[in-house]
Order: sequence, then C-alpha cells, then structure tokens
Amino acid sequence: MIENAMDREKRIEASAMVDTGATYLTLPESWSDRLGEFEKNETIEIGLADGSTQKARLCGPARITIERFSPIYGEVLFLPMGGAEGAPEPLLGYIPLESSRVAVDMLGHRLVPLKYADLK
Repeated sequence: MIENAMDREKRIEASAMVDTGATYLTLPESWSDRLGEFEKNETIEIGLADGSTQKARLCGPARITIERFSPIYGEVLFLPMGGAEGAPEPLLGYIPLESSRVAVDMLGHRLVPLKYADLK
C-alpha cells in the first residue's frame, strides 16, 4: 500500500514487480492524482534499462507498506508508463526494499525479512 504521508486518505493498493536493478518505488504517472499533492515534488532525469534517459517526478513523503513488513516513509517516482508497451507495471526498487529490511530469496522467489540492518 502507498499512502500520501501528509494525507493518509489518499492511498493506492497495488502489486509491484520486485526489480533490484531499480532504485525507487516506481508508479505510473497516471496514478499520481490518486495520491494527491506531496510536500516534495521534483522533476529528475532518470536512466532506463535500454540506456535512454527520461524525466520523471520524485515525490514524497509517502508511507509505503510491503505486505507482511513494517511500513516505511520514503519517496515515489512517477514515470509515464503504458501506451504501446501495454498495461503499466509498478516497480519495487532497492531503496524501499532495503529500508523495509527485506531481502529477495532468489531460490524461493519470495521476499524474506532480514535479521538486522546492514550498515556496511
């Protein structure tokens, strides 16, 4: 679940693909109205997997809850998605995963809790 930390009535429940190559929790730009106005709303340049760059909006604070794990407060990246490629697919990147103390079990294809935070 993703909630606007300043207005918890503004929320989205969605499934996301875990992408450890992505940085942020990335949502389709078309969903941004459902979360309302954020205190931080910054346009940044991002690099995509195909080597191209594009502008996207980095917003926060958001309250992010990964199922079965404690909520965290962080940022959400809104990116234009969909169109010719098909339905938009939210991505769960490494910052919210690490902040939630979640590891990816590559053999079991599941998310597992970390015993402790890694400060190395």
